[in-house]
Amino acid sequence: MQHQAGSTTGSASSRTGGGEQRIGLLNGFAAYGMWGLVPLFWPLLEPAGALEILAHRMVWSLGVVGVALLVMRRWAWLGELLRQPRKLGLVTVAAAVITVNWGVYIWSVNSGHVVEASLGYFINPLVTIAMGVLLLKERLRPTQWAAVGVGLCAVVVLTVGYGRPPWISLTLAFSFATYGLVKKKVNLGGIESLAAETAVQFVPALGYLLWLGAKGDATFATHGAGHATLLAATGVVTAVPLVCFGAAAIRVPLSTLGLLQYLAPVFQFLLGILYFHEAMPAERWAGFALVWLALSLLTFDALRTARRGALALRAHGGVADGGVADGALGDGAVAGAGGIVGPRVAADGVASADAAP
Repeated sequence: MQHQAGSTTGSASSRTGGGEQRIGLLNGFAAYGMWGLVPLFWPLLEPAGALEILAHRMVWSLGVVGVALLVMRRWAWLGELLRQPRKLGLVTVAAAVITVNWGVYIWSVNSGHVVEASLGYFINPLVTIAMGVLLLKERLRPTQWAAVGVGLCAVVVLTVGYGRPPWISLTLAFSFATYGLVKKKVNLGGIESLAAETAVQFVPALGYLLWLGAKGDATFATHGAGHATLLAATGVVTAVPLVCFGAAAIRVPLSTLGLLQYLAPVFQFLLGILYFHEAMPAERWAGFALVWLALSLLTFDALRTARRGALALRAHGGVADGGVADGALGDGAVAGAGGIVGPRVAADGVASADAAP
């Protein structure tokens, strides 16, 4: 009877775990799907310029996350943050870096550079790895070195193809990698982190909008209720994917999130070609092919390391329900810039996602 009771309890636990993973996967697909389709949203905000859209995103995002925190009654972190000047300084740096990232992304989409913007998020894991080596003195495995080398070759090929360095891609990749690195040191949850960062952004953003209005150049109150509603919706567009990501990150292994992260740039890339009809000459295809080869090497290495780590943990009784342990990504992983904190910077290329893109 005891054995039967134990089996029943185990089966129930397994079913619960399976259900939780399905919910996590659905939320992961939703988060990265929304981030991938966001290029469809920014053109709807024209004739507002990129800076006006950016300022509205900062202002309305703080409103949305403020309401969310009020409903959830999650304010304890704020007093602790205010008592730590170093953390406040890091939050300010994170806010500045993500401002650059958001601004360049919005401008690139509305200026016809969706494909080049997607490249920035494709190469972000490679840049994150490079920063881990240069700044944190992390050691790479041979396959990771190969991936970084192929990535550098891709940048050279794309520089030749574009007739200039792919500065949009590089700015997006380096700003987002820096953002993830800074956030690892801040160690706040996704919603809390976004609230703190947009609080830093709020005063300059609101000041810019008021100045724009005083000049008569603001579009918020001059292009109808629909346009004003869309500008206000930038807060929802920023916060909802983050909430879905947070729900996914506590339910699925980081290795799975590491694969799901590629959905966003894939969708952006396809939109750039099929919907926005951006040009893709042969040399750009060659550059992108090299990037995808580098990411394939990176993903293969991460999954192989995760499997080895999981097998080692199982041998010591460290993994329940047959899942891949969150810590089984070898050198460490990040999933949560775009909230969820791993031990170190994403040495296996699992991207941050708190405020992306």
